[in-house]
Amino acid sequence: MGCLVSTPNDSGGNRRLPANIGEVSVFVPGLRIPNPVDFSQSLGDHLSKPLVERLSALRTRIDVMAGQEAPTITRTRRRTATQHGGSTLADLQQALEDYLPVLLGLIRDGSPLQHKVQFVWVNQEDDAEETAISNAWYEVLSVLHLMASLSLSQANLLLLPRTSADGYQPKVSEESRRTSIDIFLKAAGYLDCAVRQVLPLLPAELRRGLPVDLREGVLRALCLQALGQLSG
Repeated sequence: MGCLVSTPNDSGGNRRLPANIGEVSVFVPGLRIPNPVDFSQSLGDHLSKPLVERLSALRTRIDVMAGQEAPTITRTRRRTATQHGGSTLADLQQALEDYLPVLLGLIRDGSPLQHKVQFVWVNQEDDAEETAISNAWYEVLSVLHLMASLSLSQANLLLLPRTSADGYQPKVSEESRRTSIDIFLKAAGYLDCAVRQVLPLLPAELRRGLPVDLREGVLRALCLQALGQLSG
């Protein structure tokens, strides 16, 4: 069983509202971003050095990019790069997609490695809301939640009315609507996977201590919202 270390705010209660809320078309949950992990210390005696280095490089890329992207996730203006050198929503999404299969390859089939590393994630909207769990399935769950949140944010940007070239009233283009449908489907897929395939792998006691954003009811509600946009 994973070892849970969680702050009192994780159990629910009053949430501090984000200080900067941009215009939204769909609800986008606050980002949960990862703290750095030293894989060499935890896994150095269990995995080859090249594999540990690859895992560390993939995770560090996510740590850096998520830290850069989180403060601006609620802003509605489309950006092609940040002041830190090109971290975009799509880039961060790709980094997560690169990391996830490598992580899964190490912990499937009841591997003892799943309990060797303590993973720490922090809610972007409240630095005091930090949860540390020594269970790699918690890391998988957190990654899927972040991927879904990024997808919802991307879809939200696409659905914001924009001033047309002819100067008429701002509107959403048909191309943006079509693209957003694919993104909503991806978000729903990540959330459905989290609920059906990952949550059941966590012990019941650990599931009860998860931060509110990762609880089954919240994940299901986000999934239904994403699917509901397909007929909107």
